[in-house]
Amino acid sequence: MTVDLSGAGWFKSSYSASNGQCVEAAFLDGGMVGVRDSKNPTGPALVFTSGEWAAFTASVADREFEQQ
Repeated sequence: MTVDLSGAGWFKSSYSASNGQCVEAAFLDGGMVGVRDSKNPTGPALVFTSGEWAAFTASVADREFEQQ
């Protein structure tokens, strides 16, 4: 799947640290969501469907990814 990211409005979380070690997200056409490394804005991006993004963010909110 090819998605045009040229007009994407990328943003960082308000919880992002000021050290530049962040990811950025963008809400794209067709309900897709892009994610990229803020240190490499011209590099590759991951693209998720709205359902995949909703499942991921719900898992984060439920703390499913915390290390033991």
